[in-house]
Amino acid sequence: MKALRGGMPALLAAGLATGALAQVPSPQATVPQARPKPAAPAPPASDPIFEAARAAFEALPEAERRGLQDALVWTGDYNGVTTGTFGKRSFEGIQTYQTRTGAAPTGLLTPPERIALKREAEEARRAARFRVQADPASGAVVGVPEALLPRKSALPGGTRWQSADGRVTLDTKSFPQGETSLDALFERATAAMPARKVTYKLKKPDFIVITAETAGGRSYIRYAEGPQGIRGFTLGYDRALAGSVERLVIAVANSFMPFPEEGGGQEGPKPDAPKPDAPKADAPRTAPAPAVAAASPATRPGMAAPPSLPAAISEIRVAATGLSLGGGRVLTSAASLEACAAPRIGGAAASVERRDATGSLALLRAEGAVRGGSAPPLRADPAAPGEALLVLGAQTRGGAGVAPATADAQGLFAPLQPGAGGAPVLDRTGRLVGLVARFPTAPRLIAGVMPPTRYATVPARAVAAFLAESGVPAAPAPAGTSGGKGPNATTLGAAAAPHLGAIVAITCER
Repeated sequence: MKALRGGMPALLAAGLATGALAQVPSPQATVPQARPKPAAPAPPASDPIFEAARAAFEALPEAERRGLQDALVWTGDYNGVTTGTFGKRSFEGIQTYQTRTGAAPTGLLTPPERIALKREAEEARRAARFRVQADPASGAVVGVPEALLPRKSALPGGTRWQSADGRVTLDTKSFPQGETSLDALFERATAAMPARKVTYKLKKPDFIVITAETAGGRSYIRYAEGPQGIRGFTLGYDRALAGSVERLVIAVANSFMPFPEEGGGQEGPKPDAPKPDAPKADAPRTAPAPAVAAASPATRPGMAAPPSLPAAISEIRVAATGLSLGGGRVLTSAASLEACAAPRIGGAAASVERRDATGSLALLRAEGAVRGGSAPPLRADPAAPGEALLVLGAQTRGGAGVAPATADAQGLFAPLQPGAGGAPVLDRTGRLVGLVARFPTAPRLIAGVMPPTRYATVPARAVAAFLAESGVPAAPAPAGTSGGKGPNATTLGAAAAPHLGAIVAITCER
């Protein structure tokens, strides 16, 4: 992928500023050779070849579309953000990959090509040794490509990771509340200096992004403000390494969570905020993505990357999560059972008692194999965009895990793990607002874990109707808890605790 004069840092910054979550390959220890682009430009939208490629791409599930774009970025064939939408950049990226691998550049990936692409991308992730890890010095979580940045040292209020030759440096930094301000940091970073040019700058009430360059180097600066103060990072690198390091910027920035203890970290403009005048993503969006209140991506942020993506998936035993309703009945999402012909619960065979008319929900029966527990009461009103939620997912080794989530108009954002399809979604008062509709069959793993991702949900009103049709009584919601923000609002752990015993793992016979 060709390095662009000042354009790529601006594109990366703009992609993050508009809330697009993209994974970009971390660089190798050496600078890769630039890969040629297809000689012919992408055809216009009216071209039948382009339209056929777009139709095939858009027929795939959203998670698969994003995963393919992400894989193309890791292989160096796509330089846009991973929105899941198909446009000129995606078409050219697929053509580039096909040309490079000796296939006809149709812009349409066949199933074998998709498998090969994902395999190559996973090898690139492993080679980069990209580890999402907690930084105790600053309090933030950040992804570090340790193949490129093996040297680690302490800084006041942060940590420095550096390449062996000192040509690439990643610094985290924190300031306690009141020590400085975003305004002061922004003015300092954008101040006129001899032989230094600011190539992109964005200032919002709670975060700033600046890119700059000199004759010999480039830099990316990002800070966010929260109740604990200000936390951020700076990534500086030799200009000659731009071809590989500029792809690192989004990977690091996408993993960065300044305040993981609050379940927040991905900044973005509010829905009505204007977009910066900078290169756009692959295709226009109907509305800016909402700010993501992301949680720490793993219970062990320093978890090493798995041997390979197929191996990691094959080890997963939990196919879906179920909610025990008593009497041997378990509620889950129907989509989570699509590839599960013989579900089992607690080692016993389970049968599908009924599905709803829309194919969204399924009621299983597994007599004597379901643990007891308190099913959460249903919430009548939907979750408001931006509202803090939690997801109860079954774990491979038994029990249930709790993941923070944030509601949005299309579902929720959360760092869920495989097996989360059908998982109950609760508000902070412990009321059920829905179920996770499905978990992607080809998850985008980073350092072996799933980053915060948007998931569709089956709303509580559909659950209530289905349970009524099935003759299953639902627990009434307690009074005074509307919206999960009233006097009864509680902590994540306290809201989840009464219902953990009702979470069961649904497995499949292979």
